[in-house]
Amino acid sequence: VSTQSTGVLNLIILRFGNELLRSVWNRDKISNVVITFKEDFGTAGRAGYFDTSGIIRDVMQNHLLQILCLVAMERPVSVDASDIRDEKVKVLKFIKPIELDDVVIGQYVGNPDGKTDDARTGYKEDPGVPADSKTPTYAMAKMHIDNDRWAGVPFILKCGKALNERKAEIRIQFKDTPSDIFGNMCRRNELVIRVQPSEAVYCKMNVKSPGMSFNTVESELNLSYHDRFEGLDLPDAYERLILDFILGSQTNFVRTDELAEAWRIFTPLLHKLDAGQKEPVQYVYGTRGPAEADKFIGDLGFKFSSTYKWTEKK
Repeated sequence: VSTQSTGVLNLIILRFGNELLRSVWNRDKISNVVITFKEDFGTAGRAGYFDTSGIIRDVMQNHLLQILCLVAMERPVSVDASDIRDEKVKVLKFIKPIELDDVVIGQYVGNPDGKTDDARTGYKEDPGVPADSKTPTYAMAKMHIDNDRWAGVPFILKCGKALNERKAEIRIQFKDTPSDIFGNMCRRNELVIRVQPSEAVYCKMNVKSPGMSFNTVESELNLSYHDRFEGLDLPDAYERLILDFILGSQTNFVRTDELAEAWRIFTPLLHKLDAGQKEPVQYVYGTRGPAEADKFIGDLGFKFSSTYKWTEKK
């Protein structure tokens, strides 16, 4: 997942170029923010490197934290690189270091019913991984940004390997509709920015169900590039990154003070995990991850709706 993808960069224009979103982008309307990165394969020959880093260093501390900054930052003075990076650093300064109780970590085991050798192989069975390894292959962490805009809103970062699907997305979940007159049939609105595998932007809405009834059903406002601009060839995230490097644009490169703040937030936690102060929970290859993570995110106020699933338009 890269902050150079069209979906992530589009977030800046969605936020600051549309009054509709600008006015609800705060703790009064938003319940929680979930930033997700999932892979449907294991360490795939990278176990030697991965065991020295783990999923938090590999994905969460850099990629997901940068996306969090773009979601939460105040409007920059301009779109100049220095102005955007100034606002990203301000966000990080409002986040306290993560504690052990703020995370759920997991490590995958082989699925005996898996269809491939990789699926049947657990993390510790991968060549190069010590038999007593406690390196997490899954992590979910909560953060709070203690400023006027975001006080009380949990930001939930989750990432993992050997899960049930490949997906990277930003999910902004809004609060419940007050005084629901439709018999509690209304689900929470969500703005979803899908980064991969297929870039998409959509907003989950409640509408009248088809037919004669007066029931509600979930649908979406589709804001996706591929549907609006057919035949458009969107650049790969790394193509854009290389072009920025050639042109000397520093907008999406991490500045030294931003990096220092990121390590301030994560280093105490990483030292405790490296010392074995928290055991990773086992989860089976090809599942959604540890069951403990579902309880963890539910306790933070996230509400999962099983009545709707995004389907890519053909």
